[in-house]
Amino acid sequence: MTRPNISFEFFPPKSLAASFRLWDTVQALAPLAPGFVSVTYGAGGTTRQLTHEAVTTIGKSTGLNVAAHLTCVDASRDETLEIAQTYAAAGVKEIVALRGDTPGAGVFEARPDGFGSSVELIEGLTQAGDFNIRVGAYPEAHPESTDMAQNIAWLKRKFEAGATSAITQFFFEPETFFRFRDACQAAGIDGDRIIPGVLPIENWKGTRKFAERCGTSIPADIAQAYDNAARDDCHDLLALAQCSELCSDLLDGGVNDLHFYTLNTPDLTRDCCRALGIEPELKLEKVA
Repeated sequence: MTRPNISFEFFPPKSLAASFRLWDTVQALAPLAPGFVSVTYGAGGTTRQLTHEAVTTIGKSTGLNVAAHLTCVDASRDETLEIAQTYAAAGVKEIVALRGDTPGAGVFEARPDGFGSSVELIEGLTQAGDFNIRVGAYPEAHPESTDMAQNIAWLKRKFEAGATSAITQFFFEPETFFRFRDACQAAGIDGDRIIPGVLPIENWKGTRKFAERCGTSIPADIAQAYDNAARDDCHDLLALAQCSELCSDLLDGGVNDLHFYTLNTPDLTRDCCRALGIEPELKLEKVA
């Protein structure tokens, strides 16, 4: 089997302890030679400075290709593009362009002088510089979409605006992704540009709450399996088996790229990669 392209998502630390946790995660996963790693952006831009610091530090310390999340929330067009240019000046040319969420999970409201949608943000970034722009995609209908057709039509507009690839929200069954990919291809979107987002389940209770909040359907058999695993104290074994099987099925179905949501916890992601035959290729140099 050809080695798949892999990538990892991290989130910026908000405390000293979280900083150590992030760095330990980067150190553990960087040797697997990801094509890129991304750093998230808090709701309403609440981690804007922290994201910038994490992006630049990871890039300088490891040499990894780092993608910075950028959103439309609570910033003018000029402010948002200035942030993008700051990244470019630091050598960061990968952007994950998202509309973003309003703090408190309220309804998104664009500033009069801000970008009104992810499409407008992508268009602005495309005009502003030579960025590789990645976007989000929903293999199940976005909570604000009326149906999947509208969901896919909006994704197509993102590509037409200048996006190069899309990373999906996480899902539990490979068929969910394959149905979405097929529907995208039928709408004229190149399926190879859609990267499945994989969430190794470190904590079932937290994952279940997150899935319910973002509209990700939970198969009854998977829910029951995790409930049983919690009772029998074998959660980690189930999580590794489930994640590895999901990834293996995706690869068997023609997927070439896998994007892991690490939640700054490396062990399960690393073990899953190794179960797929992905072994360390890089050796990090010690930072002076």
